[in-house]
Amino acid sequence: MMRRMVWMLGLATLAAACHHGPKVQAPAPRAELQLDQAMALYRRGDYHRALLVLQRLTFEFGPNQPEAVAARYYTAECYFQTGDRVQAAHEFRKVADEFPTSEYAPLALLRAGDSNLRLWRRAELDPTYGETALSIYQELAGRYPDSDAAARARPHVRRLQNQFAEKTYRNGMFYLRRKAYDSAIIYFKDVIANYPEAKLAPDALLRLVDSYRAIRYTDELKETCDHLRRFYPQATGLAKSCPAPADTTGTSS
Repeated sequence: MMRRMVWMLGLATLAAACHHGPKVQAPAPRAELQLDQAMALYRRGDYHRALLVLQRLTFEFGPNQPEAVAARYYTAECYFQTGDRVQAAHEFRKVADEFPTSEYAPLALLRAGDSNLRLWRRAELDPTYGETALSIYQELAGRYPDSDAAARARPHVRRLQNQFAEKTYRNGMFYLRRKAYDSAIIYFKDVIANYPEAKLAPDALLRLVDSYRAIRYTDELKETCDHLRRFYPQATGLAKSCPAPADTTGTSS
């Protein structure tokens, strides 16, 4: 009987100690610890090892956990930093599309554009990556106009627009010099329609005037001159290409 009472007293003491003793804090979840580890590797520039950890973590977090978008975004950054720009562009695009309201979405679009821009090695032959980069930067400006990422993209947009406008303008000049006016008109119109803020936009309009004058498209010539006077009044050569119409309001004496 005494032994049984001692045993029961021991149980009661243990229970009281568990109830009133200091609480032991649960350790952080394993996935969160691994994310911290991956970020430490990333900050040290060890992108290959960080990528290995992050790739595993993409399956650990639920889609609504904030850690999920962080893991996905930095997976894309690791691809970018290790030189796999194709995969980086793909992963950044997925972050922007699947987490459009997250803080990472604007930055992911910026980096998707950057990835395509880095892939554009032979601009004179294949404009695809450059066109994709420009399209993504413009999408960023439309979806997140006030973001820091959009501000960072603007210089790229201006440079790309000027590059594409120059290439198209040169094609137009090639046909204009050979008096293939219809073909020249197509290229000059393309500059104006797609790159209206490019440096060569006023020149493209002036060459359009030259083409219309050569084939005697008087209505189109007048309309183009009116457009020039309205939007590019300081264009060099405007007065020569589009002389002001004669004043017919006066009366002869």
